[in-house]
Amino acid sequence: MIGSGNLFADIPEALENEQFLDLFSAPGIKIERIVSTGHATPASEWLEQEWTEWVTLVAGAAAIQIEGEPSLRTLEPGDWLLIPAHVRHRVEWTDSTGATIWLAIHVGV
Repeated sequence: MIGSGNLFADIPEALENEQFLDLFSAPGIKIERIVSTGHATPASEWLEQEWTEWVTLVAGAAAIQIEGEPSLRTLEPGDWLLIPAHVRHRVEWTDSTGATIWLAIHVGV
């Protein structure tokens, strides 16, 4: 099956919650677009996944804290990050002046 689309299609200007759009999935892999507009992980929470995630920032800006690292990883368009399974992390901030668009590939889902 052939599929196509555009990562920049139907980007909302503001969102109450982050928007997750599955672009492709097959056994063991999922590709999704994530749109954030000033969203962050709540201060008392960490994200920890059972799968590996490769993520790249397509538009906007964000900062991610990896547990145990002394400083934030600030991401700009084109930057990517590989987060192995079970590594605790959190999104400290995303750009509040426009859409931050992520492309995430989840391996081992």
